[in-house]
Amino acid sequence: MEIFNTVSKRKEVLQPRASKKLNVFVCGPTVYDFSHIGHARTYIAFDVIVRYLKAMKFNVFYLQNITDIDDKIIKRAAETQVSPHVLASRFEKEYVQDMKTLRVLSVDKYARATDHIPEIISQTKRLLEKEHAYVIPDDGIYYDISSFKEYGKLSGRTTQQAEDAVSRIDDSVKKRHRGDFALWKLSKKGEPKWKSPWGWGRPGWHIEDTAICEKHFGAQYDIHGGGRDLIFPHHEAEIAQMEGISGKKPLVRYWMHTGFLTINGEKMSKSLGNFITIRDFLSKHSPRLLRFFVLKTHYRSPIDYSEELLLQAEQELERIDEFVDKLQEKSKIQSSKSKKNPKLKIQILKTTFHKAMEQDFNTPKAVAALFELVKKGNTLFSQLALNTDDAKDMLALLKEMDAIFSFIFWQKRTTARIPQEVIALLKKREEYRKDKAWKQADQMRARIGQKGWRIEDTDRGPKLKKASFATEEKAG
Repeated sequence: MEIFNTVSKRKEVLQPRASKKLNVFVCGPTVYDFSHIGHARTYIAFDVIVRYLKAMKFNVFYLQNITDIDDKIIKRAAETQVSPHVLASRFEKEYVQDMKTLRVLSVDKYARATDHIPEIISQTKRLLEKEHAYVIPDDGIYYDISSFKEYGKLSGRTTQQAEDAVSRIDDSVKKRHRGDFALWKLSKKGEPKWKSPWGWGRPGWHIEDTAICEKHFGAQYDIHGGGRDLIFPHHEAEIAQMEGISGKKPLVRYWMHTGFLTINGEKMSKSLGNFITIRDFLSKHSPRLLRFFVLKTHYRSPIDYSEELLLQAEQELERIDEFVDKLQEKSKIQSSKSKKNPKLKIQILKTTFHKAMEQDFNTPKAVAALFELVKKGNTLFSQLALNTDDAKDMLALLKEMDAIFSFIFWQKRTTARIPQEVIALLKKREEYRKDKAWKQADQMRARIGQKGWRIEDTDRGPKLKKASFATEEKAG
């Protein structure tokens, strides 16, 4: 099995630090608002990665942090006139619920920053002792990036380039370098605070991750994941902190990063009005659709989100559903043991699926293997050449795939009730089609579309489906 390592910028053979045991850490959310579909992209991708590792009999412990104290939380709490703790608790619950809805179920432990204050203080103290950090009176404790000679080895950015860093850089005119970052911030009036050797205060952003990981994994572990936007300065800071404390290198063997998610070619932004929370998405679409949409793209590649691409994905899911329904019907038929169809070659498709996943978790190729199975199966159905045992074998492979994907076998949502006026328009359309009045039939299709429904013509007759990606309901 090979994984692309952000540090080396190449695929490397997966070699756990200890036998088949893998410790995996992925940066979690800062819980000050609802999570957006960009977050979902990362967490769905790593859910599938961990599912596959576990399926391959690796002993995986998947740890994720929850940033429940941060400048953003304090600012939003003040704006909404609630305490930072109340705000963070609310949105932590919302996040966890979103993950359950999206079937992101592989995380073994969520670790809050505020539950690790002693560990954060301990790391800050040791960094001071090793002269990687310095005190600014009445301000806080800062990491001196010039003290760590390898700063920039993950992102490829040098110490000088760090001067222009903009991602959550701690502002202080007294810092030695603009790229220096806070380990511990002395408290301001009205802010949450904890007692420390330097006075009452709260942790900086970067230090919580290394403190949490050191407690659960030690100074070194196997895989660290997150979005590409976290490579600099966040993950660079983590390396500087932990390797600066322990002297052990590397902090992790494999760095894995997901690509960006854009909306119609533009970066998602509230100011542009294209910011989509997971809850926004789920108010219109199925959580299953988001999982499938994400997994159609390799985790390292960018995803451009659009309603047109969602429609395409929804139609592809319908194709899977129809095939699964036919297989399930066929598998229930009582028949004597029959010879397997030599054209099916289930084992080849299974091997193709696993080879794709073993090459840096190439889900697009793995999904292609799924659709090749659908194509071959449908061909055999059309030739009346697929027997009961074949159907059972195909269902077994689909279930094996779905233990990783978790979008194939999904409990169907309640079917939408078709309005009588839409049914009447469909009947009128069928009358026009029978009389070969194609123009009038197309007009009926258009009127049905205006009412939020669309038609799919099948060999078993027309089917009406909600245009907003609702579960299909057969007409008639």
